[in-house]
Amino acid sequence: MFVKLYPENPNEKEIHKIVDVLRNGGIVIYPTDTIYGIGCDINNAKAVEKVARIKDINLKKANLSFICYDLSHISDFTKPLNNHVFKLMKKHLPGPYTFILPANSNVPKLFKNNKKTIGIRVPDNNIIRELVKELGNPILSTSVRDEDDVIEYTTDPELIYEKFADLVDVVIDGGYGDNEPSTIIDCTNDELEVVRYGKGEIEL
Repeated sequence: MFVKLYPENPNEKEIHKIVDVLRNGGIVIYPTDTIYGIGCDINNAKAVEKVARIKDINLKKANLSFICYDLSHISDFTKPLNNHVFKLMKKHLPGPYTFILPANSNVPKLFKNNKKTIGIRVPDNNIIRELVKELGNPILSTSVRDEDDVIEYTTDPELIYEKFADLVDVVIDGGYGDNEPSTIIDCTNDELEVVRYGKGEIEL
């Protein structure tokens, strides 16, 4: 399924259709405020494993992240945040950032690496946030492209569809994507650290 949606006002009927696909274990490629993402409902283990196969990643070692609707949604999956981290996130989200946080027991086992951390995103993109809101669970987030590979197909939804049509259930055309990834901030220690500088600028 190839679905055109407009970020300013995503079509509710189409959002419901895509959420039904996610609830049934489907894999969806969706726009964010950075690179197009590929993901599924985080509570569907088979779907998560399928995404890992498509991306050729090892779930035990992978630093997986997921997309939440807003800050209050994030607190369902993390240990209590200190004031500084909370203020930093409040100031920068929604936006092109991934915050690495200590995971709590609500995070499915598949997501917890040895460090018991989770990457959290709240992209500045209404399409993916409306999907998360309607689904009621976060959506797995991993980039369509390889981290060290900047290829044209990853910004054009029609080319993404050509490449992934046989592997996923839905490709959403939300306009041209970006080729710059999110900025990653590790908030698991006393000293916050920028692990990767991407699209978002940040002062810790």
